[in-house]
Amino acid sequence: MAFIDYYKILEIDKSATEADIKKAYRKLARKYHPDLNPNDKDAERKFKELNEANEVLSNPENRKKYDQYGENWEHGEEYEKARKQQQQYQHSGGQQGGFEGFSGFSGGGDYSDFFESMFGGGQRGSHRNVAFKGQDFKVELHLDLKDVYTTHKRTLTINGKNIRLTIPAGVENGQVIKIAGQGGEGANNGPKGDLYLTFNIANNTNFKLDKHNLYATVDIDLYTAVLGGEITASTFDGKVKLTVKPGTQNGTKVKLKGKGFPVYKKEGEFGDLYISYNIVLPTNLSHKEIELFSELSKLREK
Repeated sequence: MAFIDYYKILEIDKSATEADIKKAYRKLARKYHPDLNPNDKDAERKFKELNEANEVLSNPENRKKYDQYGENWEHGEEYEKARKQQQQYQHSGGQQGGFEGFSGFSGGGDYSDFFESMFGGGQRGSHRNVAFKGQDFKVELHLDLKDVYTTHKRTLTINGKNIRLTIPAGVENGQVIKIAGQGGEGANNGPKGDLYLTFNIANNTNFKLDKHNLYATVDIDLYTAVLGGEITASTFDGKVKLTVKPGTQNGTKVKLKGKGFPVYKKEGEFGDLYISYNIVLPTNLSHKEIELFSELSKLREK
């Protein structure tokens, strides 16, 4: 398989920072996302390559291995271990009995056969093939806060394959969910890699979210604040009627139990909604209104 330059795929150079990598991936992923390019095989292939490049370069440890070993980065440590054991074997005149403790491989003979079979150097030698787990994939899923208020199903296209997922209500921004067996194919009958899904959740609502509690501000007019009354306020999933007590002060906070955000993986459990009252003073008063307020002011002075 031809060597894939992950830096070239992300259109960055080797001196790029983690922030540069993240920015480049997001920009290109939006451009080539299958949902925006239906039936476009080139965009699908490009999107697959972007995910693979990001999975490697966004992880400092994987990036270091990639920079050192290139296309063989996943097996770099095993390669080094095997190389050192080969050297020890050669220095001892071939009398150590071969590899021990390396992925089940043991036995004497020509160790170069192992390197060649492992890293694509040919098919000579009769040593057993070493099974390796497939590459793990890392994908960011961009959602709105409203999307994760209820549990729902969603289909993702990853590396050309459609994966049907259930997104649990209450999943948090930045949360990572592991989906076993949805990564790359294993080598030599090894197990498939895993998919790590990172949630990037944008809050485009008028509610502030803190853990499972929601916070909102509701305007009430001066007369309702002074005399009391009933108002209608919005919750995340509808509207409720609230009774305002006479003499309510600006900034007064009321708690609506169970009207907050769902708790992740706890069916039927919600946080609370806290509403703060913002008293709006009347403007453009008529002459009569000014006279009445003046009278009220004089009454308060007595």
